[in-house]
Amino acid sequence: MVGTSPAQGSVLRTPGMLTAMAMAAAAFGGFALLLPVVPLVVSRAGGSDAVAGAVTATLMAATVLTQLVTARLLRRFGHRTVLAAGCVLLGLPSLALIWVATSAPAVLAVSAVRGVGFGLLTVASAALVAELVPAERLGRASGLQGIAIAATQMLGLPAGLALLDRFSVVPAILAGAAVPVLALAAIVRLPSLARPTAHSRHGAGLPWAAIAVPWAAVAAAALAYGAVASLLPIAVADAAAPAGLLLAAVSAAMLAGRYSAGVLSDRTGPGRVVWPALGVTAAGLLAFAVGVVVDAGAGQTSALILGAVAFGLGFGAVQNDSLVMIFTAAGPGRTGPASAAWNIGFDAGTGVGSLTLGVVAAVAGYPWLFVVAAVIVPVLPFAVLTVGGSRRAHR
Repeated sequence: MVGTSPAQGSVLRTPGMLTAMAMAAAAFGGFALLLPVVPLVVSRAGGSDAVAGAVTATLMAATVLTQLVTARLLRRFGHRTVLAAGCVLLGLPSLALIWVATSAPAVLAVSAVRGVGFGLLTVASAALVAELVPAERLGRASGLQGIAIAATQMLGLPAGLALLDRFSVVPAILAGAAVPVLALAAIVRLPSLARPTAHSRHGAGLPWAAIAVPWAAVAAAALAYGAVASLLPIAVADAAAPAGLLLAAVSAAMLAGRYSAGVLSDRTGPGRVVWPALGVTAAGLLAFAVGVVVDAGAGQTSALILGAVAFGLGFGAVQNDSLVMIFTAAGPGRTGPASAAWNIGFDAGTGVGSLTLGVVAAVAGYPWLFVVAAVIVPVLPFAVLTVGGSRRAHR
């Protein structure tokens, strides 16, 4: 990997690190602008909760399918080309939503194209950081990039909703289309990196037994995040707490959770944070369930705000620790496949969560949506851990 040794200064002085953070901020900021906006527009046009959830699910499905081949694309074209293609595909097709925002099939088609761009970005950006910094600083570096992403999400999620509510869908879509394209200015300044070698082809050699638990952890937490990002604005439409404020609180707490987990990971080794973080994530979801019932009826916001902070802290910590666990287990030379594995877990979870939990909301109501998510978050990785332990004991 390219980067400084521990004696050569902070992670931020690693060549290319600040540029990588600026690129991620713009690219993921544009994604955040439209993440809650598009499902809400579909809902206001008469679409059901299940259809609104399907918007994010379609985007994430295309994202995951793209992630399956992104490591191969990185090997062939390099980081800068793949990142640039991702920014363009995520941003420019969003302009079509100005004319088709009330047509569910058309929105789903645009979401699929944007998902291709997002899939390229997610894998290439995480792999880029793992190539820039030495392994002993990967936790902090991943946390810093997480700060860049969470900070723009903290601004982008409520900004998109504010543009939609104060003006119309057009300014929100224009912003969501333009911001990812701005990342191209940072991409051209990234240092040249050696392309992944044939050693990493198709994810060969990834120790799937070792990465199964962190993969399940990020997938379960992301499943809940898909519901929170896509359906929370609809769930709290009658509550005193504005949806934009709650989503901003989630993103701010994610920022703190990711970096704190990164510092702990570098000091104590990966894997020490993920289980407590899953518990905090589940507690936040239960607070959302209480808040949707109590706060909406009484005009109070305490449970919803508490839920946003707890969920964001836990989810941010799960993201960072699981990512470092997977990179560490994969070892050098496999950053592309390792990044793809983590991102597939994250984005598949997000898409499945927005769709399946949207169905739960339609059938049983929003409180049960968050209760079900709170159960899944710790149970899924624990089940994977238990099955893995049983197989090892049998052998």
